[in-house]
Amino acid sequence: MTTVIAALRDRLLVCTADGIGPDGWTTETRLEGHALECVAADASAPDRIFVGADEGFYRSVDGGESFDRLETRFVAGGSSSGRTAGEPGGGTADRGGDPVMAAAISPHDPTVVYAGTEPSRVYRSRDGGDTWSRLEGLTALPSAEEWSFPPRPHTHHVRCLAVDPTDPDRLSVGIEAGAFVYTPDGGETWRDRPPGSRRDNHSLATHPALEGRLYAAAGDGYAESDDGGQSWRRPQDGLEHRYCWSVVPDPDDPDRVLVSSARGAATAHTASRADSFVYRRTDGGPWDRLDGRGLPTGEGVVRAVFATSGEPGVVFAVNNRGLFLTRDFGGSWTRIETEWPTALETQSPRGLVALPA
Repeated sequence: MTTVIAALRDRLLVCTADGIGPDGWTTETRLEGHALECVAADASAPDRIFVGADEGFYRSVDGGESFDRLETRFVAGGSSSGRTAGEPGGGTADRGGDPVMAAAISPHDPTVVYAGTEPSRVYRSRDGGDTWSRLEGLTALPSAEEWSFPPRPHTHHVRCLAVDPTDPDRLSVGIEAGAFVYTPDGGETWRDRPPGSRRDNHSLATHPALEGRLYAAAGDGYAESDDGGQSWRRPQDGLEHRYCWSVVPDPDDPDRVLVSSARGAATAHTASRADSFVYRRTDGGPWDRLDGRGLPTGEGVVRAVFATSGEPGVVFAVNNRGLFLTRDFGGSWTRIETEWPTALETQSPRGLVALPA
């Protein structure tokens, strides 16, 4: 059974089907009313789902049937704790800790989970989320003094995390806004702003078939690396909209890439002013804008978020108009018929995960 988990700003949709296709889907809604920020799950442990929110970190151990708030707080300047909101020392007032803005599960071991917070900190669990430790040294990097997020500079945050599929100790981190950084040794040391890296990273992606390949969609454009993030190139030819948000490579071809983008933040995230697009790049050529392919783009459409289940050419996309599927890597798209409340038409999706049957 294929499962697609989409985090919208105030609810989580868990969509299941017997196979990858536009028909036969069922939809369940979870965590409605919460200010959601990210979602993470892995096919090797499909019943365990993590959701980051403004007020904490949630986990399901039954495939999304139910969610419990983890009794772990993440607080800048302190270590993780078992205290919950309202207890002495329980963290940020009325929230029980800092917002969890990014989450990732190691492809080497599904019990190893990473969480990124606001302000920018990274935490790791080695037991599926029961206990956590902070990866030290991140905020001691030279660029940290320049990290900021308008209109409140102190709200810079970890927007994206990616674990190298060939090296469990290499973790890449995108700071919004300020830097791309990575650790080659599980957090013992950090590398700050390697040559060519972007500053305003929104999403990072790796490729399971090509060691060292890393993709970045950022507010200051697209970039890719062939050495695990040590150095970067910036192919922009044909990419007319360079406020990039989500990036996904074809599982069968590391040189085929999809990216969603807009002119700027307002036209990417705000439905009343939205004007976003999707681009595809093949074999190192120029970017091609994918208009009129069945995936809504342009006026009134917020930037899409992508996910792949690992099947060649198959990509899921979610925007404020619904959930969509392509089998030919963006050549044509089909809307997946699921319940889509009117309230979601004004929302910008925060995350998307596709778990194969």
